[in-house]
Amino acid sequence: MLSQSYQDNIAILLEKIEAAEAIVVGGAAGMSAASGYNWYQTDENFLKYFGNFADMYGIENIFYGFYYRFITREERWAYIATLIKFVYDAEAGQPYLDLLQLLQDKNYFVLTTNQDTQFSKVFPKEKVSTIQGDWRYFQCSDRCHDHVYFNKEQVEEMYANIKGTRIPTELIPTCPECGQDMEPWVRSRVFLEGSFFRNELMKSQVFLMKNKYKKILFLELGVGTMTPMFIKEPFWEMTYSLPGAYYITINPKDAVVPRKIEEKGLVINQDIARVLQDALIEKGKKHYPIG
Repeated sequence: MLSQSYQDNIAILLEKIEAAEAIVVGGAAGMSAASGYNWYQTDENFLKYFGNFADMYGIENIFYGFYYRFITREERWAYIATLIKFVYDAEAGQPYLDLLQLLQDKNYFVLTTNQDTQFSKVFPKEKVSTIQGDWRYFQCSDRCHDHVYFNKEQVEEMYANIKGTRIPTELIPTCPECGQDMEPWVRSRVFLEGSFFRNELMKSQVFLMKNKYKKILFLELGVGTMTPMFIKEPFWEMTYSLPGAYYITINPKDAVVPRKIEEKGLVINQDIARVLQDALIEKGKKHYPIG
């Protein structure tokens, strides 16, 4: 039995989705964690894919493994190949599938800081902006030219040839222009903010320009406090400044509505997977009012 306050929150969430003329979803790491893909914990997925690296180097989770100072390039690229192989193999999480059903037939767009491609596995490419990069692409580590490269075939070959925690030197991907090592196209000190990146930003900006004066819902899912400048703070500012805007944040830990928009916002401090699943069930019942 759902508590009355939780039931009310689900009803408001459904009302706002139904009433919205446009919806902007902001998704971050908490969304993938709710799907069982937690990059910051030692869990079953980590041990399955990265057990050799955990044993050899004491690496405790996927995220920090990427920043581990491996002694050799061959070891580092074996880890990167394992990480990206994991990204390719991971099935779409149920919260992503539930969200797609909740937004069915709505005018929506997804802005995400996730690099794990979960949104891209479920939602149309033209409706998703990956503003912090995407593990499926490589770039030149020296940024000698403005291009990113789809990497699936290279990753599969590297992964298939890992011996222990190393790959053969000749399989380390290098830039076709300058010969330097490649680098995953994800946020780092050498992250390439070129034409591919600008196109990702432009998609979200075009959607906002077309819809900002409509009844617009900003739906924030699993956004923490590590990089609030990409989703959380812009959502707050737009909710404050746009007359038809409303803001809902769903997060068991970092959900908050600033005082200046408390009349235009809702906090749901619950597990994202549960909230989306319960909302989908309630939507199916069609017992909620439309406002």
